[in-house]
Amino acid sequence: KAARELARVLVAHDVGLVYGGGHVGLMGALADAMLARGGRVTGVIPHHLMRPEVAHQDLTELIVVDSMHERKRIMADRSDAFIVLPGGYGTLEEMFEMVTWLQLRLQAKPVGVVNVEGYFDSLLRFLEHCAQQGFIRRADWDMLIVERSPALLFEQLQLHGAAIAKTHPAQADTGRA
Repeated sequence: KAARELARVLVAHDVGLVYGGGHVGLMGALADAMLARGGRVTGVIPHHLMRPEVAHQDLTELIVVDSMHERKRIMADRSDAFIVLPGGYGTLEEMFEMVTWLQLRLQAKPVGVVNVEGYFDSLLRFLEHCAQQGFIRRADWDMLIVERSPALLFEQLQLHGAAIAKTHPAQADTGRA
């Protein structure tokens, strides 16, 4: 339901999707919902994941790359913000990398989490614990935008993206989605 709602919000604002290129899981559902609404969807997938049962075959654009590192670089370059839906190791790794890049000023694009039905509550409590223990600075903790609905998250990402662009104009660049 959250993936379909996010698709509705993105298409309503004429925002395309750049993602890992698969047709399974929440991201596959998001891609399908975007396409069904006439949205633009770009997938970036490494050769080793191209098997027809993994790669989405009906995208607006499918970019096939040699490695996971190249995949993440292209997705980061082509995106204006990063939205995290519930997922596993890969989802968490990509979220933490984008937040770390933001912290280190290697990129200036907001990172947001759709906390569907409290999925990320335990992780957020742990991150708050890290901040309380002094391992995450308060300003860095505040970089991660969390909302329970895709529509609210989208609004916050727009506000934070504009604020980042004003405070770090040399690092803010425009991507395609």
